Amino acid sequence: MAQSQTAKTPETLVEDNELGRRIHRLRQERGWKLADLSKKSGIATSSLSKVENGVLSLTYDRLIMVAYGFGLTLSEFLTDDHKAGGSPKPAVPMGRVSVHRDGAAKLVSTENYDYQYMCTDVRNKAITPILVEVKSTSIEEFGPLITHEGEEFIFVLKGQIEVHTELYEPKLLNEGEGVYLDSAMGHAFVKKSRGKAVIVSAVTSVQALSR
Repeated sequence: MAQSQTAKTPETLVEDNELGRRIHRLRQERGWKLADLSKKSGIATSSLSKVENGVLSLTYDRLIMVAYGFGLTLSEFLTDDHKAGGSPKPAVPMGRVSVHRDGAAKLVSTENYDYQYMCTDVRNKAITPILVEVKSTSIEEFGPLITHEGEEFIFVLKGQIEVHTELYEPKLLNEGEGVYLDSAMGHAFVKKSRGKAVIVSAVTSVQALSR
């Protein structure tokens, strides 16, 4: 049931094309052509070109592929203070604190979700907190299931969603309910409420945890 996220390409403009500018800048810092990033990330050159030009957005799994292609964790990719060139990363400091303020999230928009990445000032973190608005209303509208590294816990803040996975029957979640799952298993969240459906997601990174 799980498929690569290619059958349905989410062609949604990223707000102010911040994502495309970030990818272009990281390529320029490394002296890479689009073909170099394509080889390292596993994403087609034509798709990367569309992302840089603000024509195409990325699903969460492909966003991770691009970040890892640059040799960065997702949090480092979304933060502007990383260093190019693969310089040694400092040891993770203890006692870190990052306060998320309203309006400070990094927004990435696709057909299925609006992702707001929080606490992006913290680098090399093992957990990525994301505020997500679920937009698709059926699994048919959503398209192929998504897979990526790590595990995740989602908690419904507003509305009602249905959780689809490749191994289990769909599960309906109401406000105040959540689910923990293996992110390598194909999965998708679809909206079942009339109004907005908003979840908070805490996603681990296998790469970050192994550092």
